Amino acid sequence: MKGQRLVNSIEKGIVIDHIRAGLGVKLFHFLKLDNADFTVVIISGAESKRMGRKDIIKIQNMIDIDYTVIGLIDHNATISIIEDGEITEKKKLELPRRVENVIVCKNPRCITSTERQIPHVFSLQNAETRTYRCDYCEDHVRGIEI
Repeated sequence: MKGQRLVNSIEKGIVIDHIRAGLGVKLFHFLKLDNADFTVVIISGAESKRMGRKDIIKIQNMIDIDYTVIGLIDHNATISIIEDGEITEKKKLELPRRVENVIVCKNPRCITSTERQIPHVFSLQNAETRTYRCDYCEDHVRGIEI
């Protein structure tokens, strides 16, 4: 494999797999993995029989991850928990029904715009269009952009 590097498996940590191609870097930054003091590998545009291309994030550490956020960015991603080099648990994500302090309400009349201590809470309105509704002002956010 000339010009390619082998990415070794991890002994203990988390693998976020089946991320839609191009979203891996966005997820990496949103999870603040760029500040990690342990090894994190992003594989971008890996070949996938099922998806064509996909991104993968390998985290060489056990950390607390907000699965809701990952599900919001790409609910088709899978999470594998690795211990002693083996997958001990596999999680399939879903589009979250409710998110708090991930999406920001853009409505200038919303109470969250004037009262900074109030959390931004959104509820899933339509799973097909990925539309969320602000719980306070009922403003809609469609096709979530993080």
